[in-house]
Amino acid sequence: MMISVDPLRWGGAAAAVAAYAGMCLALLRARRGLRKDGGADNADWLVAYASQTGTGEALAEHTVATLRTGGLSARAVSVEHLDDATLRGAARILFIASTYGEGDAPDSAARLARLLEQPDLALGQLHYALLALGDSSYANYCGFGRRLDAALQARGAQALFERVDVDRGRAAAIDTWQHHLSHLAGTSDAPDWSAPSYGDWRIGARRLLNPGSAGAPVYRIDLLPATGDLPGWEAGDLVQVSAPGEPDYPREYSIASTMGEGCLSLLVRLHLRDDGGVGMASGWLCREAREGDPVLLRVRQHSRFRIGDNAGRPLVLIGNGTGIAGLRAHLKSRADAGEARNWLVFGERNEAHDHFCAADIAAWRQAGMLDTLSLTFSRDGGSVRYVQHALDAQAAQLRAWVDAGAAIYVCGSLQGMAGAVHDTLARVLGSDALALLDETGRYRRDVY
Repeated sequence: MMISVDPLRWGGAAAAVAAYAGMCLALLRARRGLRKDGGADNADWLVAYASQTGTGEALAEHTVATLRTGGLSARAVSVEHLDDATLRGAARILFIASTYGEGDAPDSAARLARLLEQPDLALGQLHYALLALGDSSYANYCGFGRRLDAALQARGAQALFERVDVDRGRAAAIDTWQHHLSHLAGTSDAPDWSAPSYGDWRIGARRLLNPGSAGAPVYRIDLLPATGDLPGWEAGDLVQVSAPGEPDYPREYSIASTMGEGCLSLLVRLHLRDDGGVGMASGWLCREAREGDPVLLRVRQHSRFRIGDNAGRPLVLIGNGTGIAGLRAHLKSRADAGEARNWLVFGERNEAHDHFCAADIAAWRQAGMLDTLSLTFSRDGGSVRYVQHALDAQAAQLRAWVDAGAAIYVCGSLQGMAGAVHDTLARVLGSDALALLDETGRYRRDVY
């Protein structure tokens, strides 16, 4: 019997065999290296994550655990800690790359992006794989992950397997990544990757914060567990809320309260659509859900926006709109700790209607826990209209704070505010100085 062979299929099969052989070779080298040095500090496999809100970091830890299950030495590292020598010397890196906004890279990836732009960077020794996280509702879906993949290939790096794109955390794509890892590690006994389950909460109180505002309504929503104690969180952390109408695309919100206040508080702006309708999640939280109704949510660690090593530093907190939520948690935490070297720069529309957290801010000022306060209200007139203008007007003071060791935290809208603030900081402090603040964890953003 004559067998007809399709040359295209044969070529594809040969490529698959070659790729599998490459993986096996990498695995063999890793095992030899493990027997040689074995320690986590000299890990054969780097798992480098570029994470904005913590999802990528969590997946990196799961990836490391899977590799270690197979006896490989592996460690997770934020891409902000990758330097030229590491890239040129590494044999195996698994990248986990988040995209946020319209194809933007996470803040932590700024250094890596600069390194990959070096014309003389050759990475022929590097075997890599890439898990790209994104949201297909945006035009530039997984934009940063795709750019990173192309840049690595352009510099000679060799892919262990095809890039895996994940749309809004879909389990099927995560399973594909885990399947590849199991082959690399030579094990089927992988640890459980399931995300923490949503807990049952209830709305304890809901209050409109801006009656009469020219903008959309903003509510403070206080939540309590339906049973049991509050879970642990720190200032800077987030929650994911699963709305009944769209349970598999959860919405993230900054936590506005500290654990000591006895409830988990959110500031939620009602999203008004062009057709007169309201957003699925915000409409439910702000209008449809009644006090006492169950709310499915889970707390998410957001290590990049936590205080971390900046606990002993002066703090410059910059934000607009509901971005005051994440800043409020930091200010409350700092006030409780007796740390008074805080400067808040906040902007909204009208002081009479949109001065969120005004009572808290006044109390912190009176108690000496808020050293400097810069408020801007764009609809009230005057030359200082937005937060970036306030920073420009106080440029000398900003430089003095940074020279004294201050860290800068920015929370609020990605479009408009965050970009304008970044440009202003680069102009006032210098681009290199701002990049250094970013690399050392003294410039942190929670923008959306």
